[in-house]
Amino acid sequence: MAHGMRTDGHTSHTSHIRRADWRETATRYALLPLRIFLGITFIYAGLDKLTDSAFMQTSGVGSIGAQMEGVRDISAIPALVDLSLKSPVGFGYAIALGELAVGIGTLIGLFARVAALGGAFISLSLWLTVSWHEEPYYYGNDLAYLMAWLPLVLAGASVLSIDALRTARRANAPGRAGPASPAAP
Repeated sequence: MAHGMRTDGHTSHTSHIRRADWRETATRYALLPLRIFLGITFIYAGLDKLTDSAFMQTSGVGSIGAQMEGVRDISAIPALVDLSLKSPVGFGYAIALGELAVGIGTLIGLFARVAALGGAFISLSLWLTVSWHEEPYYYGNDLAYLMAWLPLVLAGASVLSIDALRTARRANAPGRAGPASPAAP
């Protein structure tokens, strides 16, 4: 007598389908937590800069100007820091508004690849200037953020996004031809 063993195959086939469906769903949603984290983090970073009166100053404790002066000689690209020092407050606003735009675009999935590319660019810029001197290198968070942006640059926002809605709308548009079929002889 076989205990607990079914031989009809129905249960085995059904559980295989459920496992495959679960894996497919997990794969589709895999980047969503990363999108949410990076989107919220960059929105917060942008708002934090915009609302911090000390940050948006040319000089003084906690100012963007003092921060750039402090990292100028230890950055990988001092010329980039020199460029920011020509107008530290303007640079501060550019970074803050860029972080805000990247965060919103990433969170809602609007031009998600472009937003992720912007996030990667901001993270790369900050890594090469502000956190370049960190030793060991993995103490600096900007490099980790840069690496986190790359999957979103490659994959975009395929679920729960405005980009996905736009793609679906285009695919279902009236008069839109399906895949090209070979011409009849």
